[in-house]
Amino acid sequence: MPKGKFAQRSRMLLSLFLAGLALSLLSCSKQDQAPVSGPIAGDLSLARAWWLAADTVAWDVPPDSRVRLHFSADARLEISAAGLRGGESIELTRAGSVAGALAEKYPHLAGLPAYRVGKNDLQRVSGMLKTQFAVAAVDPGGALLDASALQPAGVLDELFSYNGALGVSFEGQVPTIRLWAPTARSVSLHLFDGSDPGARPAAVLPMQADPLGGTWSVTGEPSWDRKFYLYEVEVYVRSTGRIERNLVTDPWSVSLSMDSRRSQIVKLSDADLKPAGWDDLDKPALARPEDIVLYELHVRDFSVADLSVPGGQRGTFAAFTQGDSQGVRHLRGLSGAGLTHLHLLPAFDCATIPENREDRLEVPDLAVHAGDSESQQAEIGKVRARDAFNWCYDPYHYTVPEGSYATNPDDVTRVREFREMVAALNRNGLRVVMDVVYNHSSASGQADTSVLDKIVPDYYQRLDAEGRVETSTCCANTATEHNMMEKLMLDSLLTWAVQYKVDGFRFDLMGHHSRANIEKARDALQALTPQEHGVDGSSIYLYGEGWNFGEVADDARFIQATQANMGQGTGIGTFNDRIRDAVRGGEHNDAGILHVQHQGFVNGLYYDPNTENSGSMEEKEKLLQLADLLRTGLAGGLAGYRLVDRHGNEVAAREIDYHGQAAAYASDPQETINYVAAHDNETLFDINQYKLPPGTSLADRVRVINLANSLVALAQGIPFFHAGQDMLRSKSLDRNSFDSGDWFNLLDFSYQENGWARGLPPKWDNEANWPVAGPLLADPELAPGPEEIESARVHLEELLRIRKSSGLFRLSTAQDVKDRLAFHNTGPAQVPGLVVMSLLGGDGERVVVLFNASASEQVFPYSGEGGFVLHPVQQESRDEVVRTAKFDETRGVFSVPARTTAVFIGLSESAKQLH
Repeated sequence: MPKGKFAQRSRMLLSLFLAGLALSLLSCSKQDQAPVSGPIAGDLSLARAWWLAADTVAWDVPPDSRVRLHFSADARLEISAAGLRGGESIELTRAGSVAGALAEKYPHLAGLPAYRVGKNDLQRVSGMLKTQFAVAAVDPGGALLDASALQPAGVLDELFSYNGALGVSFEGQVPTIRLWAPTARSVSLHLFDGSDPGARPAAVLPMQADPLGGTWSVTGEPSWDRKFYLYEVEVYVRSTGRIERNLVTDPWSVSLSMDSRRSQIVKLSDADLKPAGWDDLDKPALARPEDIVLYELHVRDFSVADLSVPGGQRGTFAAFTQGDSQGVRHLRGLSGAGLTHLHLLPAFDCATIPENREDRLEVPDLAVHAGDSESQQAEIGKVRARDAFNWCYDPYHYTVPEGSYATNPDDVTRVREFREMVAALNRNGLRVVMDVVYNHSSASGQADTSVLDKIVPDYYQRLDAEGRVETSTCCANTATEHNMMEKLMLDSLLTWAVQYKVDGFRFDLMGHHSRANIEKARDALQALTPQEHGVDGSSIYLYGEGWNFGEVADDARFIQATQANMGQGTGIGTFNDRIRDAVRGGEHNDAGILHVQHQGFVNGLYYDPNTENSGSMEEKEKLLQLADLLRTGLAGGLAGYRLVDRHGNEVAAREIDYHGQAAAYASDPQETINYVAAHDNETLFDINQYKLPPGTSLADRVRVINLANSLVALAQGIPFFHAGQDMLRSKSLDRNSFDSGDWFNLLDFSYQENGWARGLPPKWDNEANWPVAGPLLADPELAPGPEEIESARVHLEELLRIRKSSGLFRLSTAQDVKDRLAFHNTGPAQVPGLVVMSLLGGDGERVVVLFNASASEQVFPYSGEGGFVLHPVQQESRDEVVRTAKFDETRGVFSVPARTTAVFIGLSESAKQLH
């Protein structure tokens, strides 16, 4: 908003607020109410009307209705046959429909009947918002047609958006604590000397209202530093129909007591919270986004089973600081090979893990049960609500490190240890990405772990047409399209970037945000400078899940941050499910017991059918279709890249079909995250156990994993690997291990076991697959040992070294990809199961990569000048099979063994045109 408009708006709000203070709500004349008789329309527990601006209400009632806005300072509105009684009211006038700027801001409400608040009543609005408020419609004869509460987000955004500091801020050593609560009647600060949840407050202090920004504040003393606090918010809550006095923590908290019972006053710049050298921390070099390689890891998984980590540090941030633990050595090896970023699953304060270790429940010894037993998951089911494990996609406070990952969750230790983790990872050559979950909160309403809704009810959460909280994300959806929820997200991101030196952010369910949200985040973060903020924001990378579903689907409420919308020059990455489905087989919405057996490119579709398939011509056509999808992924998911499809037609990648969508959508390689496995769904190893034919040898099963990893590692765009994907990681076929405990989430950096056959996967998410899973888990021939695990680990490091060895695998523009990458073995006569890719450098560098997924050796002819040799990394590979791949210059053919990726480099210095 331009400064002039902001000043004008401020003066207007001040006059409205002062007028509202002078207004006695009880002086408004009450309507005569008819006695109640028979069924009455309306429901004040629902909010089927919208207060979009100070002067505009939207409500779908008949056009001849008389509509009044009612309000009650003591929350006594009641429905009668003639309208509402128990409060005061003003007349609203019909004003056409929701159109123009309001329709652009609220497209899902466009065309609804609009009602106007009269000019003489505008001065009352700020006062009304602190009361119970509702609308009633009566017909021309005075009979009640409907009555409803209102959704107030629009008017709150218009009148009370606030751009200043919230939570705790310091002027020198003096703290000020400020809360945004424009609908609150009063707010008090409960100040505590310590964290003991049973102690009474040392002081209860009234907070001062700001008439412009809807905030309440109190300025303290230097002695407040490191003390604890809660807000007491007196506010009308529609879900209870009462004025409540909520004791609640601060949404803008930066530190908390154990189990998030109290917020803590902390100055994050204090020297004792910083590890040595923190202010001058050197970041690992990063020339461009396309150099990024991501490795997704859960904080607790990393060390809880690592016996080389001291017992008190296992499962914590501190484990990452151990210089020579098994896990740290593993990460250091990946970093040396070419891994650049460690993606941490949510590490902010979440609601489901008891932070006090004494409160946690443990399982008995589960190793005594058979590999296909039901017992392991049954025992975990008894304790999972109170054990130490959860993925933490249930935000409680967005800007505080999770206490269960700290060695002491009851003080500032979590702040210092998170920073020590970042510093240690940076020293080991890895930048740090945080998985952030601003699309929902752990709870809403008056629930125990609800924070936002207890302070400003009906604002921070996204509501449906009835006023109920939307839950399409699995939890209580938030509404980052509202100004102050967006501010909470942006303030939080900036804190993580500046105060914790986080190098990137992965947005959970990013499609539930608007594109504008994420672009604002990008711009704010990239504006950070070393001189002013101590960090270089230009190298911070953003990416997320660009899925299109739920109440926001198809841009229903705003232009979403979906794959198609973000792949338009934003520079923000989205996960590429096209390459995932092509490699693994199946689809995200597959259903039924046998869906896990739907084969894909690497695990046998057509060329090595399992019991579900037969090698039919229909399966061949499907395999060729998947190969086209693979090629679009290898080309960075670029919408404009041109290739020859399975029909022999030259098409743009966007023209290749993916379930009715464009197979390619990006405009730049950095906008595509290529992956075949992540924390959710079955691991890469497990899904291939389901899909490969029963007689497939263990050695070939490992080769299939390696082949899948090579497709990710050598594709244009950003490669993404799930932790343990390089170690054949299994979760015993668990498809959703978010609450399956340490047992099913094992990550063993001693390389002795991979997590296979630890019992039938938990019934609550996998029971339908038990008839297939049981026999697999009982088969000892399917269990890899240390030799197979080590072989796969080394293979990924080899792939990363190959990717790092040439900029041709990391092209930085769409034009470079179009000019330098080509595919061979295309069209209807192609060899099924073989994808051939060539890359041509401007200096004559030539590379040919052959991905042979088939179960037999493939020979592919090449008639160009000059010879090729196997890449030096593969010449020395631990894999003896790939070392047999060769180029016969006399015959002009490449030979590649079964289930193998071979990378060849040109011997000639001349730039032979392969395209």
